[in-house]
Amino acid sequence: MLDTYLKECLYFTANRLGRVLTKMAEDEFASCGLAPNGAFLLMAVYEQEGITQKKLGEMLHLQPSTVTRLIEKMIGRSLIYNQVEGRLSRIYSTDKGKALQPQIQQCWDTLRDRYGAILGIEDGDRLTLELYKASDRLEGKIQE
Repeated sequence: MLDTYLKECLYFTANRLGRVLTKMAEDEFASCGLAPNGAFLLMAVYEQEGITQKKLGEMLHLQPSTVTRLIEKMIGRSLIYNQVEGRLSRIYSTDKGKALQPQIQQCWDTLRDRYGAILGIEDGDRLTLELYKASDRLEGKIQE
């Protein structure tokens, strides 16, 4: 009976999937010395130098306190710096942070290839998109 409940529970299966993917991502991003969230934060900064801390949190779907801790850690490693403009904190990558860009991209590509080899690239892409849409709906961003 419990086995059926677990298989039919979105909460349980989503958390299980999250743990499996977190382990895979941590393994891949370890080669560039970053946690996955740190790597994705840097990728967001590369794309939009001077991004606000608030926008980073929205893009990465992280709570403000989590973003603050992550930024502080990345500043401590001299990978990014912040510039305060009034009430806004803008984030920029340092030369040291920019130097990691090719390695981060390789880690991301390797991670995608790794789960694609197991799930199939098309199925992995489809699952990713469906999970993203489901997350948006559950957060109330999209009404169907």
